[in-house]
Amino acid sequence: MKHTLALALVAAFSLAQADEQPLTQLPYTPSLDVSAMDRSVDPCEDLYQYACGGWMKNNPIPADEARWAVYSKVANENRRYLWGVLQELAQPATTARSAQQQQLGDYFGACMNEQAVNAAGLKPLQPLLDRIDALQDKRQLPALLAALHLLLDNERAFFRFASGQDFNDATQVIAYVSAGGLGLPERDLYLKSDTRSRKLRAEYQAHVARSLARAGATAEQAQRQARSVLSFETELARATLSPVERRDPYKLANRLSLEQLQALTPGFDWAAYRSALGVEQALPVLNVTEPRFIKRWAALLQQTDLAALKTLLRWQVLSSQAEFLDAGWQAEQFGFYGKALQGVPVQKARWKRCVELVDAQLGEALGQEFVARNFSPELKERVIKMTDQIKAAMARRIEALDWMSPATKARAQEKLASMVNKVGYPDNWRDYSAFQVRGDDFLGNLQRGNAFELKRQLAKIGKPLDRGEWGMTPQTVNAYYNAQMNDINFPAAVLQPPLYDAKLDDAPSYGNTGGTIGHELIHGFDDEGRQFDAQGRLKDWWTTQDAKAFERRAACVSQQYGQYTVIDKLKINSQLTLGEDLADLGGLVLALEAWKEQIKGMSLENRDGLTPEQRFFVGFAQWDCSHARPEYARLHAATDPHSPGRYRINGVAVNMPEFAQAFACKPGQKMVKKDAERCRVW
Repeated sequence: MKHTLALALVAAFSLAQADEQPLTQLPYTPSLDVSAMDRSVDPCEDLYQYACGGWMKNNPIPADEARWAVYSKVANENRRYLWGVLQELAQPATTARSAQQQQLGDYFGACMNEQAVNAAGLKPLQPLLDRIDALQDKRQLPALLAALHLLLDNERAFFRFASGQDFNDATQVIAYVSAGGLGLPERDLYLKSDTRSRKLRAEYQAHVARSLARAGATAEQAQRQARSVLSFETELARATLSPVERRDPYKLANRLSLEQLQALTPGFDWAAYRSALGVEQALPVLNVTEPRFIKRWAALLQQTDLAALKTLLRWQVLSSQAEFLDAGWQAEQFGFYGKALQGVPVQKARWKRCVELVDAQLGEALGQEFVARNFSPELKERVIKMTDQIKAAMARRIEALDWMSPATKARAQEKLASMVNKVGYPDNWRDYSAFQVRGDDFLGNLQRGNAFELKRQLAKIGKPLDRGEWGMTPQTVNAYYNAQMNDINFPAAVLQPPLYDAKLDDAPSYGNTGGTIGHELIHGFDDEGRQFDAQGRLKDWWTTQDAKAFERRAACVSQQYGQYTVIDKLKINSQLTLGEDLADLGGLVLALEAWKEQIKGMSLENRDGLTPEQRFFVGFAQWDCSHARPEYARLHAATDPHSPGRYRINGVAVNMPEFAQAFACKPGQKMVKKDAERCRVW
């Protein structure tokens, strides 16, 4: 039955993806796509539907996706393009490859060898499972966890040990210990008593039992062990910070000495763990993001018998690696994490998953291939100019604020001036030469890649920060702000049509990419980012009065978004989404001002039946045309700090009088607020 299910899923996604082929070049879609609009809708009633109604109709959610959006579609087109690149590099007989290109081709070729993966079954994991079975004493646990962390490199094995910037001194890198060990993606799914949570817990427990039985346990043993796993993870969940709590950097900044960490965890030998992990540097200080979790985890270790701990470790290995095993394991894993949790009916085609793995483990090597073919110096200069304009707009707005004192303004201007702008790709590419890739060893490549990256991270401990490093690869369709680096980062892939479009007039690109640039910049001054200073230290640079004035204005945004319905009666958790909502609003305000500066003195014509101002707002709205499955929408509302697409658009525009003016909206229409009710921060 399991084998039949696996084959059925393979056949289903093969049929669903039959029309997808590798691309030889990235397709072009304009940054303002009139076919994506629904002009039967009044934008003064619903800008999102007006700008995106056609897109949603013409772009149904693919069978292998939980959510589909403009960004998702661009990312998929990028994957198809990179599929073609990697497929070519995987053919040594027809291509002259550099050593790095051979790594890319061999990794992808090994991943795509589905026949070998299916034939191997569980065998590639057997050495780890045997080592768990051989555990005779809890004192052996530190060395075992170190091995699991190196090969699996994820927080499923109870916690994560890595490196990060010191919250107190952002120029230095120190060791970090972070919470982990949960198989469910949302802490509260373990704790809530509503019907959905109880149902998902039952399905999760059944999934654990089936997996343990597949690995050799009897049906009775598997049921008993699954109950034990759920019980242990529930206790960990009780000690884990919620997503809202994790948005408070002061809750995550906990500098401890090694002696203090050891005192929190009697019975777990950190010296033995460090030795097995290969961390030889002195650790005068560590940052423990969740001390309460670590203390509770250590207590549970003491209370839990060795057999139950072995079951937990076995489950953590199986659950973290199942998607990389044979078709039966993949089907079991996808059945819960894809279907049950997110409502996705069909698993992604293997080529997609292999491209994503190359991106994850050889990302900057793959990035060099993407950039060389798709990102010109001229494009980089145009985006840098746009960014400079938006930073200048922010400087003017800070100076003009009537609620901020001169002292805080000076610190804000210092932070803005210190903010580093990274566009396209890193100045210095990562060296992967120490990562051994074999063309006939898929899971071995994956494990060696995990070890390579963790060792790279651990080697940073005790050293000065490398401010040139990126946290995303160039082919990633996304952007980010790093509060401790105080930098804004825009990978090459997010600067392609339909997001940034050099072929069209400036209005849509300023609404779209300009809004994104402004969004990331504002993150430096949102409710979380504002707590870091110009150097990236967690340090309060606000006067008490100015902080209260900011919080009053932020509360307006929180109250507005807290009224929006995600699905059924589920409302946005506006405490979770506040930072992103503030960035959306402030970012578009800055982008509009920068666009006006760009077109100063120009005489602009209407296009596609839209005025230049209308084109700015439609270009903005079309960046997040999207829709989602109900299961995903519920999970997203509990775990993701971003509001749903409709509210990221309408929630911003309703606060901007320039939008109402552009479309001649009248008082009383849904997209019109009274001026006194509009939320204004920056």
